[in-house]
Amino acid sequence: MPTLSSPIAVGELKLPNRIFMAPLTRCRADSGRVPNDRMAAYYAQRASAGLILTEATSVDPMGVGYPDTPGIWSESQVAGWRKVTGAVHAAGGRIALQLWHVGRISDPSYLNEALPIAPSAIAAPGHVSLVRPERPFATPRALETREIPAIVAAYRLGAQNAKAAGFDGVEIHGANGYLLDQFLQSTTNHRTDRYGGTLANRARLMLEVTDAVIEVWGAGRVGMHLAPRCDAHGMGDANPLETFGHVAAELGRRGIAFICAREAQGPDSIGPQLKKIFGGVYVANERFTQASAEAALAAGNADAVAFGVPFIANPDLPARFAADAPLNAPHPETFYGQGPEGYTDYPVLAEVRELAAAR
Repeated sequence: MPTLSSPIAVGELKLPNRIFMAPLTRCRADSGRVPNDRMAAYYAQRASAGLILTEATSVDPMGVGYPDTPGIWSESQVAGWRKVTGAVHAAGGRIALQLWHVGRISDPSYLNEALPIAPSAIAAPGHVSLVRPERPFATPRALETREIPAIVAAYRLGAQNAKAAGFDGVEIHGANGYLLDQFLQSTTNHRTDRYGGTLANRARLMLEVTDAVIEVWGAGRVGMHLAPRCDAHGMGDANPLETFGHVAAELGRRGIAFICAREAQGPDSIGPQLKKIFGGVYVANERFTQASAEAALAAGNADAVAFGVPFIANPDLPARFAADAPLNAPHPETFYGQGPEGYTDYPVLAEVRELAAAR
């Protein structure tokens, strides 16, 4: 029976454990959305993860919606990410880049005063994250059919740039109410062209992007991030199991390396069904503890588990799990923003023990 510490083959990747680092937006890139030395240190500290999934990284300037998040469309960004992958590999780790386009979850202030783009002209509920004073999301501009190939091309270029930057693979961000998710779910997609209406049409863009990324990387180094509970940024679907089951089946047919699903365990969880439909490595994510993660593996409901906040506060999370050691407490007030505080200054277990012994 596998445990969190068991090795696992994920597509072409041979991983030493099943403890993934979940994608975590930290808003610490430099001007031009360029990764920097501090980001390299942060990821290298967490190289003992079975696989690091990077923070969401925009494939196009129109795909940004938060301050100081990184991109992957420019040569300077590729050079910055190369520092990160080099540091992680030097520390013995493996790292995949998450490819992202926020769609409607943006604001003209991030887009040279252009409207955000989306499948349909439907505003997201709530307000723009990290913009003060608070203001509601703008009503986006619906993409014209002729514009959609350029979206696919942006993901393809992002995948090519990720390879040039030295990553071990990529994960497509198809979750959390961002662009691909907006096309997929019926609440946000009211189109009447070949990208709307039927389930096959609503899934078309996600699968076209997947095919483009596979052309660059091969299926064995490509993952997909999904959020089957439809609980972020005003999302919703008439039949989540049918919708996400269709996606899982299509991804399984393509033989991609893994699906990572943000779906906290609960009576409405459809993850076990999606895992069966997909037939490949299924990574569970959201609010797992060491105990609940081990239980999910033992029950066959997941093949690996991705941890978010625990990895922020515990750069050596696999070692702490192996030793049944206490975890550092996270500091949410420093999750976003510049500087090392709450980013690269969390102590590893040996430092905690040394401090305790000195008292």
